[in-house]
Amino acid sequence: MIVMKFGGTSVQDAEAIRRLVEIVRSRIDKNPVVVSSATSGTTDALLYACDSAASRDFEKADSIIDAIHKKHIQLSRELLSDTTLLKELTERIERLISELKDLIKGIYLLSEIPDRIKAKVVSYGELLSTPIISCSLIENGIKSTLVDSREFIITNSNYLKGEPDYSEINKRTPQILLPVIKNNSVPVAQGFIANTVKGEPSVLGRGGSDYTASLIGMAMNAEEVEIWTDVDGMMTADPRKVTGTKIIEEISFKEAAELAFFGAKVLHPSTIIPAVENNIPVRILNSKSPSKTGTLIKEEIEKFGAAIKSITSKEKIKVLNIYSPTMLFAHGFLKRIFDVFDKYKTSVDLITTSEVNVSLTLDNDEMLGEIVNELSKFSEVKLDDDKSLVCMVGENLKFTKGIAKKIFSVMEQHNIYMISQGASVINFSFVIDRVHLKEILQSLHDEFFGK
Repeated sequence: MIVMKFGGTSVQDAEAIRRLVEIVRSRIDKNPVVVSSATSGTTDALLYACDSAASRDFEKADSIIDAIHKKHIQLSRELLSDTTLLKELTERIERLISELKDLIKGIYLLSEIPDRIKAKVVSYGELLSTPIISCSLIENGIKSTLVDSREFIITNSNYLKGEPDYSEINKRTPQILLPVIKNNSVPVAQGFIANTVKGEPSVLGRGGSDYTASLIGMAMNAEEVEIWTDVDGMMTADPRKVTGTKIIEEISFKEAAELAFFGAKVLHPSTIIPAVENNIPVRILNSKSPSKTGTLIKEEIEKFGAAIKSITSKEKIKVLNIYSPTMLFAHGFLKRIFDVFDKYKTSVDLITTSEVNVSLTLDNDEMLGEIVNELSKFSEVKLDDDKSLVCMVGENLKFTKGIAKKIFSVMEQHNIYMISQGASVINFSFVIDRVHLKEILQSLHDEFFGK
């Protein structure tokens, strides 16, 4: 069997869902399990409704829910001609909207949003999209069963960024899905949403539908996990910033994870984890161009390929330079620095050190002021703003001579503020002025992939 995950843009309107139906039909002999996100924009709208209600703007929050209601009713009417099926679906949507309005009213009365309630509210995006998809499959002659992911995707008690309980997921998922598959029916499950072990609502975090698909693939020992999105696959660079990009036909788990962490938006990084542990290939595909082969991500690939697989970037980063003469010949200095980052729950990307200086980058500046103030108690801190991080990834990078020469020849007219390679044998990263990012990405891509 295979798992087929469809993102928000792949279920954004009636035309997209009709394409989904035909894509599923083309794989019906592989016993597919369908996992769907909310329709495009719905999760953001639900979060906006939460914030509006908590800010005592009930009229705004209510109007947002009315718009979501209208959108899903209209979608159902466009897709279904079977009056009985449409009636059942409409009644389900009405019940869900009624529940949602009660939750929003409660937030308004409390003037606050507990994490548990926010997790419950945002889950309605998937709870509204999946019955429409299941009914659309049935309408088009494909037997389908709507299942509730909260019955088998189980997390800890972090309501908004739940950590999956692998043991419970491995136990519960086959119990729910196998009977449906054996009945020659296509299960349609919600991505992103879950329950805690105690049965309270939780979610896997933004982008978590990919994670759901991977977790189901793990529990069901799937042949493959397909991630259907609005791009042709993983590319040699971001086509929004670079011209002449190419699809990467195959990429290793390690390379894909590195690219995801350093800015590639195609894949949720956590998706890799369950797949890696169970050696299940993940394929990225475009629901608007289903005939294209996309990108296959697997544990090991042929090593005799290009040195650089892809170039990615983080556009807005900060560089902290931490200087202290007392660091010379001293131990424990790095621990003091990273105790500060741990205290404020902020991770760093790159780090370089010398005898008396530590430089590091971060793209999360939420607690930057507090971090700088704390570091300044025992060191001099300089903040370089408006920088970008460029990351070049490839498993053959470590076996290929002359890579640094090629990179530095492209960069000879630009300043480089930090360089990191040894931290990862498949990654060469450096920091530049943000204003030159697109120019540098294009030049590097032309050098390594041709014009």
